Amino acid sequence: MSIAQLNLKLADTVELVKLSRKGIPYKLFEEIVNTNSYSLKDWSKFLHLTERTIQRYKKEKKKFEPIQSERIIDIAKLQLKGTELFGSNEIFGEWMNSKIIALGNIRPIELLDNSFGIEMLMDELGRIEHGVLA
Repeated sequence: MSIAQLNLKLADTVELVKLSRKGIPYKLFEEIVNTNSYSLKDWSKFLHLTERTIQRYKKEKKKFEPIQSERIIDIAKLQLKGTELFGSNEIFGEWMNSKIIALGNIRPIELLDNSFGIEMLMDELGRIEHGVLA
């Protein structure tokens, strides 16, 4: 599966459930990583895995466990929405690394390590999309 195929599935919750249960292959994870500016160190924090473990997944061509797969998918969804909303990966990346008053002066990237934080960011992008700025 490619990133383009994943992007098509991001709107289909049933497909995402199947994919997260099956596990994200490292090759797809690598494509997702290449579409954003997060380092391997960032991803290790987001996924609660050591960098060494992530590198072992690559070496062994392993699939990620369902819990990490779900987080990867959630971040990919957020990335797609943010890029569409802001018009480019670069501008969205700047927003992700800026302290946002509406989020309590927290940088959005700091919220990617759990589902509640990702949900907050999706909600905030929705507000921005609809012109409801806090």
